[in-house]
Amino acid sequence: MPRAIITGGAGFLGSHLSERLLKEGFEVLVLDNLLTGAVCNIEHLLENDAFSFVKYDVTEYVHVPGPVDVILHFASPASPRDYLEYPIQTLKVGSLGTHKCLGLAKEKGARFLLASTSEVYGDPLIHPQREDYWGNVNPVGPRGVYDEAKRFAEAMVMAYHRFHGVATRIVRIFNTYGPRMRLDDGRALPTFMSQALRGEDVTVYGDGGQTRSFTYVDDLVDGIFRLLNSDVVEPVNIGNPVEMTILEFAQKVIEITGSGSKLVFEPLPEDDPKVRQPDITRARELLKWEPKVNLAQGLDTTLRYFQKKLEKN
Repeated sequence: MPRAIITGGAGFLGSHLSERLLKEGFEVLVLDNLLTGAVCNIEHLLENDAFSFVKYDVTEYVHVPGPVDVILHFASPASPRDYLEYPIQTLKVGSLGTHKCLGLAKEKGARFLLASTSEVYGDPLIHPQREDYWGNVNPVGPRGVYDEAKRFAEAMVMAYHRFHGVATRIVRIFNTYGPRMRLDDGRALPTFMSQALRGEDVTVYGDGGQTRSFTYVDDLVDGIFRLLNSDVVEPVNIGNPVEMTILEFAQKVIEITGSGSKLVFEPLPEDDPKVRQPDITRARELLKWEPKVNLAQGLDTTLRYFQKKLEKN
């Protein structure tokens, strides 16, 4: 049974990835300090003998007894609300955390996959975004703590690949949604959906004309798994190329929830990207991957999850 370590595995994406790897026959060890993750995301996995969880901060020295085959580094605050609340921790896990986990991969001879982000492109000057675009990032702006942490992490990963021969993979994740997102994480879908289900005004920043591309979590996890098992060293965009405005997305959420919520507009946050759409040519050609779940299907499943969460609250 191959053994995988998932840092940040108690988070939204990490928990879904844990499920997928268990189904694929992996033994899974999750390391998470629970800064933004939650045990409830992985509670259903704790009865599985192949799954284990250790509360741990990977910015410290990382030692794991026994063999390790793959390390998936997903530890990091990921929403603007989280990384603005935890700026130092975000920088540390992107730099020190990546360094420590790469050191473990080198020691164990393990394959290493970095969860990077579309935010490395910043407020892009090309559209859609290809992997060979170097980005337009403000390193001293409020979002720089996340953007530059991930850019540094990518550089560190490539250095370990080139200098130490570590087998590395880099996935650039675009906006993803699905069950186990936190109601209060500040991203578009949880904000819109929780506000609409409560009958509150739905808050849109700016005029809502900025665009995003939304990927259902199962599609993302499938792309990550394909990348992990490929020989592709260069970064790969995994995201849905179907682009829509934030205003359109907010209206769609109000429609499917059957809410009477009204739209209200707030000032656009500093350095908020105006457009975001992945060019997934590399994923299509090298991984034979493209998203399969359409927005209506994904939102329906996510809505049922949010309804249950709000009932419990």
